[in-house]
Amino acid sequence: MQPISVNFHLWKPCNYRCSFCYETMPDIQGNLSLNDSFHLLKLLREAGCQKINFAGGEPTLCPYLGELLAAARRLGLVTSLVTNGARLSQLLASHADNIDWVALSVDSANELTSQRLGRGTGNHVKFSINLFDLLHQHQIRVKLNTVITRLNYQENMSEFVRKVRPERWKIFQVLAIKGQNDGLVEDLLISSEQFKMFIKKHQFLESEGVKLVAETNQLMQGSYVMIDPLGRFFSDAKGYHEYSQPILQVGVDVALSQVQWYTDKFVDRGGIYNWGSQYIPI
Repeated sequence: MQPISVNFHLWKPCNYRCSFCYETMPDIQGNLSLNDSFHLLKLLREAGCQKINFAGGEPTLCPYLGELLAAARRLGLVTSLVTNGARLSQLLASHADNIDWVALSVDSANELTSQRLGRGTGNHVKFSINLFDLLHQHQIRVKLNTVITRLNYQENMSEFVRKVRPERWKIFQVLAIKGQNDGLVEDLLISSEQFKMFIKKHQFLESEGVKLVAETNQLMQGSYVMIDPLGRFFSDAKGYHEYSQPILQVGVDVALSQVQWYTDKFVDRGGIYNWGSQYIPI
């Protein structure tokens, strides 16, 4: 299968310190230049990529993200951001027309729980609600991303979800990745049954138009095509990060063959869906 959907973790710095984060990238220094990033997007498009997800770190901190979004749009790519919203309002003011999807990360509707997880300093929930409203005003398709941990698996987030009206709600079982969050995440890990309990509690929201996408540890690992800030494919299929040679040196096909990507997992976790740019109100 071609790498039709790619997560480009273009920017390592982040304004938050989420204790469960499995993309801290302590072994990586630096990032691709703007011109190299342009070239990378072109190679991905030529290799069959249809959708590019800009992630981090925190992608909105990247000073040239807007230019990359415009370039991706010119190439015919569906554009998406995975963000905590740090500089999203500023980005929307100048580049809203180049953004098809935004996935906002909110792990709890409780400000204290969010703060305990490292997601902000006590106002992340309110901040995110305002951003969801802004995204709806711009008619940008929205996702809600939530990581389920020991601190929130018993929570009922239904009222919050109804308020922010995501088209898709991606719900992740907290994942331990060696070299990324070991020493921090252990006390937050949950069982498969605890994860299922959270999903079951919120399943009824699908009847109200919210698509729940539940990703267990097993489904997540090795199911994403991911690129690091240095322009290398990487995989977490073995429980730690493995990297390819730089894509700009060896090309997409050779570099992708050097990491593990399970296309059946990609399909099973709902990686293919109607990701066109048409806004669908909920």
